[in-house]
Amino acid sequence: MAKAGSTSRPTRIQREKRRAIFEAALDVFSEKGLRGATLDQIADAAGLSKQNIVYYFNGKEAIYSELLESLLEEWVSPLRDLSEDGDPLDEILTYVGRKMEMSREMQRESRLFATEILHGAPRLGNMLTKDLKSLVDEKAAVIANWMVEGQLATIDPHHLIFSIWAMTQHYADFDLQVQAVLGPVRSDTRFEDAEAFIKHMLVRALHP
Repeated sequence: MAKAGSTSRPTRIQREKRRAIFEAALDVFSEKGLRGATLDQIADAAGLSKQNIVYYFNGKEAIYSELLESLLEEWVSPLRDLSEDGDPLDEILTYVGRKMEMSREMQRESRLFATEILHGAPRLGNMLTKDLKSLVDEKAAVIANWMVEGQLATIDPHHLIFSIWAMTQHYADFDLQVQAVLGPVRSDTRFEDAEAFIKHMLVRALHP
């Protein structure tokens, strides 16, 4: 848990330093993982002293845990915004578009989250089984209702969501592999091409 500013409103300088620590920690953790990362590495990347880091956080585990929690909230925000009042297909395709944008712009965050899951999610387990499950169940119920109403073809809504995660996040977590296979020419438009392909496939699968 953060040490500085925990009992009072943080100052502008404190907010800026915390942002710098998080940005540096994201670089270090996404490259080296929690075990391989050190406070010295985070301090060097942030341009701060190790003592300055310790003033704000009780060690690298505290930074890692708070970073992951904020990441999960940001990661699920596109799903949270899926609205039952919108056009079903438009809502799902918009969700795909936002997930692809995150895969393009937030590759470090995606790798960090994937690494935590691969290690058994020791720091996110409770959030996954409660907060994330509740959100996915809620949106799956919305999608299922669209299917009952005949607005979408009937498929498993949970596995639809999982498939969207898998298809979009692949381009963040395995970007080097994608570029190697596509080659330098096709790599330039890999995210745009992938988004168009995924949306085309989903339109065909979900059209009633």
